[in-house]
Amino acid sequence: MAINVNTVYKTVLLILNKEQRGYMTPEEFNRIGTQVQLEIFEKYFEDLNQAARSMEPGAEYSDRIAYLEEKLSVFSVYEKGQTISTGVLSGTSSGSNEVHRLNTAIYKDIEVQSISRSEYLSISKSTYTKPLETQPVLVQEKGLFYIYPESIASDVYLSFVKKPKDVLWNFQVDQNLGVYMYTAGGSQDFELHSSEQAEVILRILSYAGIVLNNPQIVQAASAAVQNQNINEKS
Repeated sequence: MAINVNTVYKTVLLILNKEQRGYMTPEEFNRIGTQVQLEIFEKYFEDLNQAARSMEPGAEYSDRIAYLEEKLSVFSVYEKGQTISTGVLSGTSSGSNEVHRLNTAIYKDIEVQSISRSEYLSISKSTYTKPLETQPVLVQEKGLFYIYPESIASDVYLSFVKKPKDVLWNFQVDQNLGVYMYTAGGSQDFELHSSEQAEVILRILSYAGIVLNNPQIVQAASAAVQNQNINEKS
């Protein structure tokens, strides 16, 4: 379940307005909210790697990894690639720019081996190692996916982790009151797991302290985030 962008913004404003600590405009909130979401999203991969490295027999580590994978499952996609022209897969129905981390590619129930450009140049020189439709390969460069052999023209599916969409608190200005009025239409919620709501708010407040040049907000929010991370890992 996503985190409601309006709930987060109202909570942030409530805390900032308490004791007259300042104000955050919708534009500032959208920029900071997007940055915070991306930081938490990227941290999932770091935490997964750390948990895998330190994994020992027992339910504690398995539960930790399962919980992180549950949070990432929101961003997991499996879908068919679009048009392939001269070996270049133009992307997925979501658009290739959404492929943040590629897990695997499948062609007619065959897993496509992902290799580097230099590896492809090396294996393609030999009749015995060059890519075949029964042994296809994929080279990923600058958001494009090159499928070899180039005779493959369709039926490629990608399993990947997409990048979260930018946060957007959309609004209209009340001409009589001169205030921002939230509009659900056009708004974009945080796509993070609902359990991340508290950390999202705390991290935004930490950035707000920098924007408002208020070190007390920065210190309080940063300490709260750090404590929450320690509690999650304990």
